[in-house]
Amino acid sequence: MKSAAVSPTLPRALAAQAWAEVREPLDRQLSPLGIRAIDTLSPKRGEVIVDLGCGTGQTLLQLAERVGPTGQVIGADISPLLLGIARERAREIQQISFIDGDAATLDLPSQSVDAFYSRFGVMALADHVAAFSNFRRMLKPGGRIVFVCWRSLSENELDLLPLRAAGLEHLADPTPFSFEDAGYVRSILEQAGLIDVSVVAYDEAVTSGDLDVTTTVLMKVGALGRIIRENPSLRAAAEPRVRAALTRLGDPARVALNAATWIVSART
Repeated sequence: MKSAAVSPTLPRALAAQAWAEVREPLDRQLSPLGIRAIDTLSPKRGEVIVDLGCGTGQTLLQLAERVGPTGQVIGADISPLLLGIARERAREIQQISFIDGDAATLDLPSQSVDAFYSRFGVMALADHVAAFSNFRRMLKPGGRIVFVCWRSLSENELDLLPLRAAGLEHLADPTPFSFEDAGYVRSILEQAGLIDVSVVAYDEAVTSGDLDVTTTVLMKVGALGRIIRENPSLRAAAEPRVRAALTRLGDPARVALNAATWIVSART
């Protein structure tokens, strides 16, 4: 089943609304993966760091704590709704600022940024080489780029289990997994003029919470969530199947699923 033709902005708006609705359990799920990338970045006091696809702002707060009051963290996101939530979360933190727009077209001054960081915010960029070339332009000499991205769908229980339970694996959007090939990731960064490229596999069992919360999150975001958002008639059949599959994991108080990611780093 395919959804009817819609404005290109509608799926993005639906995704942002869904993210906003489950932002707390989604932050709980993604935070360990983002922290691993932040640890790889190793932010220093006083640095200027741009967070690409900052969403509702959890990573901005985590980065701001690392750079301290003399540093600056700039959050960029294409969704006004998510940026509004991030602004509210960061309202008392003076070193956080925001850019409303597509990360691929950022136009900060050349050699003005110490580091770019992203938690699952770079896979959907329209032209990967052009975007990373632009990021390199803005980096200071010796500046760094670090991001965490998904490996293949087949390795990611977090998305694969609910898709298979719902019988909707064939409708999965490949975009979130566009960086599944480590060779491809390495190639685009090197084409963009970056050096010392590292692509390291990182797996962790992550949780949104208990059975009820996890079912809600998976039905709203991630690979299955996108299908349900754009084809709401599929929800009634899919939800009980997903819930049953999660129940079989054995611990309804804390449902954990494996997330398979790359931690990617490079520098100028």
